[in-house]
Amino acid sequence: MVKNALQAQLLKAGLVDNKKAKKLSKQAQHEQRTGQSNKEEIKAQIAQNQQSKQEKDLTLNAKKQEEIEAKTLKSNVQQMIQQHKVKETNGDISYQFIDENKVKKIYIHQQAYNALVSGSLVVAKDASSYALLPKALAERIEQKLEGFILWNKSDENTQTTDEEDPYAAYVIPDDLMW
Repeated sequence: MVKNALQAQLLKAGLVDNKKAKKLSKQAQHEQRTGQSNKEEIKAQIAQNQQSKQEKDLTLNAKKQEEIEAKTLKSNVQQMIQQHKVKETNGDISYQFIDENKVKKIYIHQQAYNALVSGSLVVAKDASSYALLPKALAERIEQKLEGFILWNKSDENTQTTDEEDPYAAYVIPDDLMW
């Protein structure tokens, strides 16, 4: 009467009665003979799953490609900084600037200090330290990828003054040595 062990277990547990078990077994036999199962539904579901998997794979590949491009650009900028940084800048004069809301200090010689104050040199973030770069290169780097140029004096020189300010004629230098 009962075809398989699962049906027997379900009957013993009382989850299925004899009528329902017979009906299900007859229905399964009929589908086997006629070949009328829900193949079309299964095929549609498989096609839908494949399509969703392809879309998911495309988005993952696009994300990976963007990450690779970002890493490549970052390494190119690092290489530009390494190749074109001003060498032999060590000296006795301290120059302070802000990096990630912290005041950082580098020691440079007088020529480099004057160039930084005038705006012809810029402080950039190197792999492990800081580098001094020419202004033209720093502008190209900033156009490609932001975040490497830390201190650009030429940006600060474009401040406008109020015409009614009585102290407008007195320029306050920010490069005083204390």
